Amino acid sequence: MLAELIELFDRCFFQSCNTRLVKGGVEPLYSPADKCCDYHRIIFAHGFFSSALHEIAHWCLAGEQRRKQIDYGYWYAEDGRSAQQQTIFEAVEVKPQAIEWMFSVASAQKFSLSVDNLNGEYTDPLPFKQAVLAQVKKYCEQGLPQRAALFQQQLIVHFNPAYQLSADHFSLDRL
Repeated sequence: MLAELIELFDRCFFQSCNTRLVKGGVEPLYSPADKCCDYHRIIFAHGFFSSALHEIAHWCLAGEQRRKQIDYGYWYAEDGRSAQQQTIFEAVEVKPQAIEWMFSVASAQKFSLSVDNLNGEYTDPLPFKQAVLAQVKKYCEQGLPQRAALFQQQLIVHFNPAYQLSADHFSLDRL
């Protein structure tokens, strides 16, 4: 199934965006084309389908200038964040996790919201869940960004052809 996802991504975006989805190791990474590799790489962690969908979601949101920078030039604090750092992390993660959730449903896969801070200071996950759900509902009403919409449609065609996009498929009890 992972090989199918990689091939699907290549069919959608390699020619038009010079970008490939690549199975990686411990940490995910976005790496723009450089002297060592003539195409951009979305490297997802551990060969996990969910990691691939999450990294694709980030890529779908990144603008042209961001896609020229390693990891899109974003700040990232590793696991062990303070409550304040976690709040900042969650604010940045709302849109990518909303898109990942929509990709997961489109490909008939289970989605798990990630606070990505197992060793950090505890924060109540409910506001983050509510924000991700609200963003999904907004995307259902107003549409996804262009690349995300294209990829979601291809996921549906390939993995879940009976699926009809509906905000009813998303609720807090599914997070």
